[in-house]
Amino acid sequence: MIVQLNKGVDYPDLSENDFYFVIGIESDSYRVLNDYGKPYLYPVDLFNITDLSEPSDWVTEFGEDGERYSYPRQLNETGFFEDFFDRKPTQISIFWHVVNQKLAQAA
Repeated sequence: MIVQLNKGVDYPDLSENDFYFVIGIESDSYRVLNDYGKPYLYPVDLFNITDLSEPSDWVTEFGEDGERYSYPRQLNETGFFEDFFDRKPTQISIFWHVVNQKLAQAA
């Protein structure tokens, strides 16, 4: 899935009209690599979807209120991104391996 930042949106780590590859979905947020290469969550209403296709390996779950959570299987472990941001080597390695594969496939 590829999204484009809406015109007129001023976010310090996203660029107006740039395209971003969606790594995952958490409730009403997309996880994208920002302009600094960090996989942060951003509200979906900041973006227009330009490519609706989702990777076939995404695991999708729904919360108690129907909110959607979708990630590649390797990134779908509870606490994965907490460990990633705590700089745990295993999660960092897994993350970049998965993201690099997805970006290569998208190209």
